[in-house]
Amino acid sequence: MTQALKIHFPGKLVFGKGSLGSLADEIGLLLPQRVLLITISPLLGQLKSLIDRLESNGIAVKVDTSIVQEPTFDDFDALLQAVAPFNPDLVAGIGGGSVLDIAKLVAAQLDNDQSLAEIVGIGNLIGRRKKLICVPATSGTGSEASPNAILVDTADNQKKGIISPFLVPDIVYVDPLLTMSVPPAITAATGIDALTHCLEAYTNKFAQPFIDMYAFEGMRLIAANIVQAVRDGSDEEARTQVAMGSLLGGFCLGPVNTAGVHALSYPLGSMFHLAHGLSNALLLPYVMEFNASASLCRHAQVAVALGCERGSTDAETAARGVAKINELIRDCGIPSRLRDVNIPREAIPQMADDAMKITRLLKNNPREITREDAIAIYTAAY
Repeated sequence: MTQALKIHFPGKLVFGKGSLGSLADEIGLLLPQRVLLITISPLLGQLKSLIDRLESNGIAVKVDTSIVQEPTFDDFDALLQAVAPFNPDLVAGIGGGSVLDIAKLVAAQLDNDQSLAEIVGIGNLIGRRKKLICVPATSGTGSEASPNAILVDTADNQKKGIISPFLVPDIVYVDPLLTMSVPPAITAATGIDALTHCLEAYTNKFAQPFIDMYAFEGMRLIAANIVQAVRDGSDEEARTQVAMGSLLGGFCLGPVNTAGVHALSYPLGSMFHLAHGLSNALLLPYVMEFNASASLCRHAQVAVALGCERGSTDAETAARGVAKINELIRDCGIPSRLRDVNIPREAIPQMADDAMKITRLLKNNPREITREDAIAIYTAAY
């Protein structure tokens, strides 16, 4: 352990099938006059009862569904200007990671004189005055439990992170039933994203025993259930186990965070607008192969968490872990090569240049990744 452990848990966490039905009462206890609900249009039917109950209790509700893809600085600025006159007491985000990230930032930036550019980075946000509730509708990003929000800066087309304990929600509700309607492709990509959070925390240069518990169990739950959740989205047990694994991955993101996989995946999103989970899945096995020699014991433990039998050596066991990841990606129907998603080979040098800018994640990687290494990893993934 080479750095101090700092972890900021949500003030309250409720996990359970059907728990969304209790959210109106939960909000009522906070006595808000105005609630801003940031969500997506496909969820409005499931949220009608919540909205009706809040309004019947005299609470004004403003619903925003403007976030439909990975958000940009411009998207955030437009949304903040639109909702500022409403001046909510409470912001609730119900949706995938993009919705949750935006909800966290809106809650923080309402009544805050800091500009978005001023809070980019680690620890620059000075506070948050609005109450914040997050409810994930996918099992992937772990944003509901993390101090992170990620946006694309339209000035340079780079993904940038805002990391602050003030972005951790006051209350989190995880209702696995909300994920039942998520299509197979999104279930697969977000599930592998959640697994990657756990895996990169466990093999991290700054790994912590306290976080190892969440990371190992998160890998175990997701690896054992993600294929079934993809193949049969109506399987409540599989959905519940993956949702728990995703939540555990979220707990890993603040105190330890991710590393090389996420750093190298960012250019895929910013340059080619690939979904974040898909970007991670395309690179995960190749970064694992690159990293294994720097932490064989840890990567062998990853293989065990994924359900592999131990080999005669850590190296053999670690290799089985990489094979298992490739198997999960295949069985989930996720593309396995950059060429399969129409990324041109000639883009690799620029991708490597952009990845080298993500120093806040690269510094966590168990093995140093140079520009030449990044080119080699992208080429292997091609």
